[in-house]
Amino acid sequence: MKVKAVKRIAIVAVAVMTVMGAAGASLAGDLLQSVKERGKLIVGTSADYPPYESVDASGNFVGFDMDIIREIGKRMGVKVVIKDMGFDTLITALQAKKIDAVIAAMQYSPERDEKVDFSIVYRKISDAFLVKADSPITLNSPEDIAAYKVASQTGTIQEKWMLKNLVDTGKMKKNQAFSYERVDNAAMDVAAGRIDVLFIQSDPAESLAEKSGLKIALISKETVVAGQCIAVPEGEKGLKAEFDKLIEAMRADGTIQKITDKHGLK
Repeated sequence: MKVKAVKRIAIVAVAVMTVMGAAGASLAGDLLQSVKERGKLIVGTSADYPPYESVDASGNFVGFDMDIIREIGKRMGVKVVIKDMGFDTLITALQAKKIDAVIAAMQYSPERDEKVDFSIVYRKISDAFLVKADSPITLNSPEDIAAYKVASQTGTIQEKWMLKNLVDTGKMKKNQAFSYERVDNAAMDVAAGRIDVLFIQSDPAESLAEKSGLKIALISKETVVAGQCIAVPEGEKGLKAEFDKLIEAMRADGTIQKITDKHGLK
């Protein structure tokens, strides 16, 4: 009797493990199905980066990226729910499955690709270097910022480029590189003269300069790693394929260009 009982326990244990394994596999690789079943796509962003993502006077998320992801949600037949968080926490939140995707003017990079997966590029970009409106600073190349106090947003490609190419190589002192969670706070410090240069993407640079009393000293593609992509949890091939397909369709039918024109982007 004891032998039979042990066998029954073993069979039950194997069955439970099999079910748990199947469930785990579903959670790990079938996010697209889960999104469609719940009718909701939960997207993380950092809403301090107009014209890509910001919050209007009525508390609504607006901008180029917001229109892109809502159109994608519409074509998927699901509601898009936006969650605002610090840019440097977005990938961690995606890994923890707190959100389904990230759209935040985020560029692909090999380092990020080790943690999450990316859609195809939906927008190509340039970088910009902002200074105070009456600043005498002139920049002929990105490397010229090594002589100044420079701000970038925490967790961005711009921050990583500056640290890797200037600080780590000894061309720039570590105490000259400043990281800010919010770009608007960095712009305020440049306007006040506490920081010399702000290093960000060129599209938000134009509106930020106008609003904050700054000017663009240089626009460059030398520091650009890749274009903007939507990030998804690593291994979620179905959701990535869906995004890729819809981005291609939106490019082909002119939707991305219409959204680009709407927000005054080039």
